[in-house]
Amino acid sequence: MLPLSDPSWKALKGGYKVPYDASVPLARLEAGDDVWEELWQELHHQGDVGEASYASVPHLVRICSDLPSRDWNVYALVSTIEVERHRKSNPPLPEWVRADYERAQKNLLALGLKDLGRVEDALTIRSILGAVALAKGALKLGTWIAFADESEIDEMLNDRQAWSELYRQDLP
Repeated sequence: MLPLSDPSWKALKGGYKVPYDASVPLARLEAGDDVWEELWQELHHQGDVGEASYASVPHLVRICSDLPSRDWNVYALVSTIEVERHRKSNPPLPEWVRADYERAQKNLLALGLKDLGRVEDALTIRSILGAVALAKGALKLGTWIAFADESEIDEMLNDRQAWSELYRQDLP
């Protein structure tokens, strides 16, 4: 794993395809600061990710593994990076980060399965389920789960299952 103190971070490109030193907000996240908005903005931009995005994944999972509880951010951001790394316009996963990145995906899978037992809100549940599917190699299913919002799920269920007509609406 690329240490946060390594000067190489300064040259790695983020979601805007320009150098972005993700080590700074990652260190702040580790210190307990809320830097999710910055990480979302800089590590992913309109489908674009870069080497800084890939190198951040092992740290995001490591840092969040040590927290007493996690929200949707870690699952959703790691899922977004995983999905977008397959986009033809994004750089391939570099060999120097591959082993740590793949290990982080497996660790996020275990963390997600553990967290499913304690979370209640739909966004976190959906984010975890998307991350779990992606970590298991189900790219299309994981993408659909991670990226679909409530209105898209409602539309699909109504179109395919006549949900509004056939199912009780008082159920969660």
